[in-house]
Amino acid sequence: MKRERWPLLLATLFLILLGWYLIYTRSIGAALEENAETLTEIFAEVQRAVADPDLSRTDEALGRLQDLVLSTDIPIVLTTSRDSVTAVENLPFEVDIETLEGQGRVREYVRTLDLRNPPIGDPDNLQIHFGDPPIVRRLGWISSLQAGGLLLTVLVGLAVIRAQRRADNERAWTAMARELAHQLGTPISSLQGWLEVLRLSPDERPGDLGENEVADAIREDLVRLERISHRFELIGREPDLAPLSLHEVVGELERYLQARLPRFGRGVELHVDVPRDIAPVKGNAVLLAWALENVVKNALDALAGRDGEIDIRAFEGERDWIHLQIRDTGPGVDPEVRDKLFEPGVTTKSGGWGVGLALSRRIVEGVHRGRIELLDERPWGATFEIRLPRVPA
Repeated sequence: MKRERWPLLLATLFLILLGWYLIYTRSIGAALEENAETLTEIFAEVQRAVADPDLSRTDEALGRLQDLVLSTDIPIVLTTSRDSVTAVENLPFEVDIETLEGQGRVREYVRTLDLRNPPIGDPDNLQIHFGDPPIVRRLGWISSLQAGGLLLTVLVGLAVIRAQRRADNERAWTAMARELAHQLGTPISSLQGWLEVLRLSPDERPGDLGENEVADAIREDLVRLERISHRFELIGREPDLAPLSLHEVVGELERYLQARLPRFGRGVELHVDVPRDIAPVKGNAVLLAWALENVVKNALDALAGRDGEIDIRAFEGERDWIHLQIRDTGPGVDPEVRDKLFEPGVTTKSGGWGVGLALSRRIVEGVHRGRIELLDERPWGATFEIRLPRVPA
């Protein structure tokens, strides 16, 4: 059976057990109501016999009382002083008490009855041995049904959680693989292009490119490949954390983005306000810069080539937190994806993989023990806030 069917199977079994439990308890309730009616009839019969002055009717009253008691289906066995079985009623099995085998089987059954209910009567004359009514035995199954239902509920919950985690992991790894392929694709394509340029004779190269210019471009692509490789290597393990200056981390990111804004988004202005003397945070510079870059690129995608502004500012908050906000003037986030924006595979772009913000959350919350969230404070644009614990003074 496929693993994906286990949650459905367990859920079906749980519903069957729940339905059986409801029907079972309802039948027990009906049996209790019937027993209450029988006890009421017994009480009424006794009252009539007591109030009737005609003693000749006593035998008739006793006979009716005996029939009412027997109608409760309580197992009853009568024995004499010699442990001889003289009468039986409502036994859970068929037996002939006129045979030695029948007598032995009933006496063995009597011993089990006496363990639960002491016999009534004179041991030297006549004793009445009795068992529990069927309703008591049926009530005993309630605890088993409840325990089974609870166990099955736990199994269903665990199966659903495991299936959800497996699906999330598969989605995350798929998105991660696509993101890696996407990031590697640009420098690899560039290297292939420079390789074609090198194959040309110096006279055929565009713009009279010399070998030094080509070497510098190749070196830049190799540095980019190394940075990508280093990033994905760090995201797969616990990196070393050290005191960092947000002014330097964001400053380096600003220089990287300013050089590429004409390609990322024409007409977009980037404003950075991170005090030089802001308290340091404990983190990893490579991963933290990657997380910030993903959030800023998300803002650039939101602007979608339109003119706009992206503001990055940092300030010290309460409770030893450093706040870093990235705000854009785009159209805002669709309410349908707002609650799951940081989940792997969720994206508002038609050609995106939905891994950028998920990676940012993993870096900020999983690695740096911080917090990243989308603030809901304006009807337009979007503001992402990252909170990082500052290094104790």
